Formats: sequence, structure tokens, C-alpha cells
Amino acid sequence: MQTLIFLQAAGGNAGMIQMLFFAAIILVFWMFIIRPQAKRQKEQNNFASSLEKGQEVVTASGMLGRINKIEGEIVTLEVGAKNYIRMTKSAISKDLTEQVHGKDMKKGPVETQE
Repeated sequence: MQTLIFLQAAGGNAGMIQMLFFAAIILVFWMFIIRPQAKRQKEQNNFASSLEKGQEVVTASGMLGRINKIEGEIVTLEVGAKNYIRMTKSAISKDLTEQVHGKDMKKGPVETQE
């Protein structure tokens, strides 16, 4: 009795499985890193565009102040009695402001300058 053994070469599916593996890695990267970061950036941009005079804010460096004047992308903050600093809107942190002042972000009284 004779036994025949047939050997097969690696099938064409090996390349396809490897390509699916890399596609899965890219999908995981997008879901857990890229998408949440883009969402946070969009929320920060919306927050920066909705800033108003008299609003209490916190900068990314942790400085607390009240918005005194907005000139385009430059915001003047009152950080003490007649102490003002100028900074860009992007330096004001949405996360820190919500953490310190709550999500409703109540506006303080607007003081007029003489």
C-alpha cells in the first residue's frame, strides 16, 4: 500500500490576515487616541470663542482672573486690584476653568473703568 502525502505552500490568506491586523491597530489608535483628542480640541476652541467680558477664568498655567477686555485673540485679565495681564485666548483652559468655577461658569460683576 502506498501513502501519498501532499504538501501545500502557504496560502494567500497570510498576507490578508497581516493586513487586517494592521488595520485593527490603526482603528484602535483612531478610537482611543486621535478621536478623543480632536473632540477635546474642538471643545476648547468653542470655549475660547465664547469667552465674554466679566467671566471668571483660569489659564493653563493656573492663574485665576476675570476677563476685562477682549481684542481679537488677545484677552486682558484682571488678576488683582488694578493688576492686568494680557494673554491669548488659547492660554485660557476650559478644563481648569470648569474645575475651579463649575460647569455653569457664573460671570462675576463687571466693573467699569474710570
